[in-house]
Amino acid sequence: MRPLINKDTVMCMSLSARPSNFGTRFHNYLYDALGLDYVYKAFSTQDIVGAIAGVRALNIRGCAISMPFKEACIPLVDELAPSAKAIDSINTIVNTNGHLKAYNTDYSAITQLLRDYQVPTEFSFALLGSGGMAKATACALRDAGFRRGTIVARNEQTGRQLAELYGFAWQAGAAGLEADLLLNTTPIGMPGSPEEAELAFTEAHIAAARVVFDMVAAVSGTPLIHAANAAGKTVIRGTEVFALQAVEQFVLYTGIRPDAELFAQAAAHARQQPVA
Repeated sequence: MRPLINKDTVMCMSLSARPSNFGTRFHNYLYDALGLDYVYKAFSTQDIVGAIAGVRALNIRGCAISMPFKEACIPLVDELAPSAKAIDSINTIVNTNGHLKAYNTDYSAITQLLRDYQVPTEFSFALLGSGGMAKATACALRDAGFRRGTIVARNEQTGRQLAELYGFAWQAGAAGLEADLLLNTTPIGMPGSPEEAELAFTEAHIAAARVVFDMVAAVSGTPLIHAANAAGKTVIRGTEVFALQAVEQFVLYTGIRPDAELFAQAAAHARQQPVA
């Protein structure tokens, strides 16, 4: 059991448009299990510049970065680790005596899940989105050996740039597109968002696909996940991405890597629906 919160307790946090309890439950479970004098809290903000200045000024040890701040935070840090520099997107900030170094742990999580689920690299794919998570996903797909893919993004500038960077095609919409692997990196289906009840891909796209991968970390699932399950497709959930990238953040913040059993316990705890 960790010590009671005190003046020396190390603070870690997350910043996202719509905070959830997943990260707080995951990290705090590990702090408790390992007896670490740390505490983790989720936040949102309308002032990302001020929030990152606060991370520095208050000596916040670690800060997880989620949509829509993965690119906006880049000019606010002092150093980019190779993982963030290669993708030009960050999801983790580590503060060492006021020096903010940024990392990207999404890439490794996506790579591991594609491998764990044995998704064939011969599959064609459709990747919805062109933001920070889309960058990490497109890079992971390219590096894993996928060659037949389309970036689907309404923003032509960012969509084309992402597609050209990794050697894929671009479309503004998914109409007429069939793919073996569907990947959603947008907030569509995210609890609390205006698009919470929407499908990221149509039922026809889902029917034609073999694997559906939704990056939205909704404990209860998203409309896309529910539809893919009902259609009998292989499903990869955003909570799986979140847990894998979060444990890498935990290592960066604390210098301790939990064993496989403890990681599984923390991930299971984070996925539980709290009783109201």
